[in-house]
Amino acid sequence: MSKRNKIIYWGATLWLALGMTATGIVQVLQVKEEVDMMSHLRYPLYFLPLLGVWKLLGVIAVLIPKFGLLKEWAYAGFFFAMSGAIISHLACGDAGITFFGPTLLLVLTILSWYFRPESRKVVSVN
Repeated sequence: MSKRNKIIYWGATLWLALGMTATGIVQVLQVKEEVDMMSHLRYPLYFLPLLGVWKLLGVIAVLIPKFGLLKEWAYAGFFFAMSGAIISHLACGDAGITFFGPTLLLVLTILSWYFRPESRKVVSVN
């Protein structure tokens, strides 16, 4: 793996982990702004702690060494959660600024997944 790819991978992965950890914590704690946003998007409030816990577990899965299949599931979960957030905001006709957070986390998810080293990928058995 080239030095450039390592820098891209770790930069994207650390920012992704920070973003998912921060949003996961406020969702688990059901901070008022998160509750208001979920209500605005017409999602049940029990989604908040569920999403938050899964984000925190996903961060752990992405950061720990090995466990390639678990990482794939975590990346997929991040992808679905962030693309779903973007679509939810679109469906509600929200302003452009509301797309920044989920779009940034979606891009970081894709970059981290794409540039991950071989040791963090699923080993194919033929």
